[in-house]
Amino acid sequence: MAQRDWDIGTDIGGTFTDIIALHRLTAERRIAKVPSRPAAPVRAMLEALAAVGLSEPDVRRFVHGTTRVTNALVEGRLPRTALVVTAGFEDVLEIGRYRRQELYRLDTPPKAPPLVPPELCFGLRERVGPDGAVQQPLEPAEIDRLAAWLARQGVQSVAVCLLHSYANPAHERLLAERLAGLVPHLSLSHEVNPEAREYERASSTAFNAAAMPIAVEYLSELEEKLPIGAGLQVFHSAGAMVPVPAVKRRPLVMALSGPAAGVAASARIAQRLDRPRVLTFDMGGTTTDVCLIVDGAAEMADTRMIGGRPLRQPMLAVHSIGAGGGSIVKLGPGGLSVGPESAGSEPGPACYGRGGTLPTITDANAVLGYLDPAARLGDAIQLDVAAARAVIAPIAEALGMGVEEAALGIIKVANAAMARALRRVTVERGVDGRDCSLLAFGGGGPMHAVGLAETYGLSEIIVPAASSAFSALGCLAADFSFLQQRTLRLPLDGFDAEVFAARLAELEAEATAPLLANGIAPEEIGIERVALMRYAAQSDSLPVPFTPPFSPEALTEKFHRRHKALFGYATGEACVIESLRVEARRPTEMAPPRAEAPAAPRPPRARDCIFPGHGRVATAILARGALKDPVQGPAIIEDAWSTVVLPPAWQAAPDAEGNLLLTRSDAA
Repeated sequence: MAQRDWDIGTDIGGTFTDIIALHRLTAERRIAKVPSRPAAPVRAMLEALAAVGLSEPDVRRFVHGTTRVTNALVEGRLPRTALVVTAGFEDVLEIGRYRRQELYRLDTPPKAPPLVPPELCFGLRERVGPDGAVQQPLEPAEIDRLAAWLARQGVQSVAVCLLHSYANPAHERLLAERLAGLVPHLSLSHEVNPEAREYERASSTAFNAAAMPIAVEYLSELEEKLPIGAGLQVFHSAGAMVPVPAVKRRPLVMALSGPAAGVAASARIAQRLDRPRVLTFDMGGTTTDVCLIVDGAAEMADTRMIGGRPLRQPMLAVHSIGAGGGSIVKLGPGGLSVGPESAGSEPGPACYGRGGTLPTITDANAVLGYLDPAARLGDAIQLDVAAARAVIAPIAEALGMGVEEAALGIIKVANAAMARALRRVTVERGVDGRDCSLLAFGGGGPMHAVGLAETYGLSEIIVPAASSAFSALGCLAADFSFLQQRTLRLPLDGFDAEVFAARLAELEAEATAPLLANGIAPEEIGIERVALMRYAAQSDSLPVPFTPPFSPEALTEKFHRRHKALFGYATGEACVIESLRVEARRPTEMAPPRAEAPAAPRPPRARDCIFPGHGRVATAILARGALKDPVQGPAIIEDAWSTVVLPPAWQAAPDAEGNLLLTRSDAA
């Protein structure tokens, strides 16, 4: 009988589904990559499991990250959803904020259309004040009026966002009791985003409600096909994993979960290698995702825009651009551009030989000789370099240059787009990115890392072991946790210790409940507490961690120091705790994966590759597992799933944990 000795991490990307399996006792590692199935993601995960030679009885823990919810939100493939608000606020989503999407473009709509159309917005006669006091009770007759209206609409999901319910959720809870069974799915704003800012809270609750039918169907199928109970977990966008029942209530935590997993694994490496500042560079088939890690901790954000609408919840500050390996290259009046449209997994880039007819970044890499023509990707795709040349040829002809020269131009444009993404997470936050190490992973990250480093001015690149499946590894490496955040608005002058202690206790109970329900003992759970603080006249807040026993004076001093470090000044103005954030966490016990086994000796290989400024160069082809000493470029370093491009003037050195450290030869 099979033993449940394997921990599985999977990352469902736009082109491939990656999987990494780790044996809990021997630390044996198995990696595979299979084509994604957008219409059947559970099937793709089961195919990935079979690709590493395992089945359900072998699995102890199965953690996965996915962009399924994000893609549905961005593409507008959402079920019919209603919004219930306090009377007078029915147009909260339609009004939104005053900002235009494109300030200087009058030919585009100023705002995205509301997620819920006006005819599906219902105003409920009730009122709660910002202090939580009930100003107009919610009468039974009013709930009956709402129930009759919902019965006529035929909606699958309902979002409830009543005024100031973050201060007093009694009316939302009453609605949940009375509407139980009337609609399939109900999303309450005090559970999704219990914070001030009505528009952002309503938008996030509507997002969550619209995602619930998709997520519940998908997760229920996964539970049926992998009945391993509490071992089935989902990676969430704040950088940890959560149990499936909690995700069914708040599927919004799955948004951007795939990119967040890679960042979580990167933070572990930054700590082990003692790198104070690291930029993550995750280039997949559809997007490139970047994030800043400072002192071993990834930057956090509270709001992201998806499809032109705000999504508000604590999440890793990952910045994504549509420049992945499958991003389509276009030649327009302004010259070459890449993305955001992608060839995806079906048909994929032309060089995959699956019917792709449009040029992509991967096709340019194939033309330049960086990809092994004899390789099979995902055990299913045979590279066709001639097809790649054929789709790039029209662009080359239009530009009056050769195919190879056009391919170099495509790579240069792609690297410039990625460099702009790095500036978004460094320069725009007051950080000199040139002082950072670049941690490159994903299917295309190690291929573009040196070109990006030269474009941006970076001097060190880290390519981790299992780089192609690094986000899948991040799913396993992350801690088991749940996070709650709530508006408090508590002045520190005349501090009310009783209110603070009560709200903190409530948040701690809410955050630990999912972990306790999964059988985790209370003594195994650690709690991290953060006060989001601002000066009384400010609108935005800064996160300030604290530990018991709580001291208002110590917290105020920490806030002043952080404000001065970020903005160059601190005042003596009164401070306010805008919100409290609590995360309950059980550290993951996982044996680190072993470094790749040395490859069997094989005859020296070489092929011609084309590098910027060097032209066609005979380039050594090296097996990554066989590297023991530093190697000098030009070289292509390959393993079963990834390719590291090492141009002239760069060198690569392996370390004891299987990472490759790339540096300029003159710097070394």
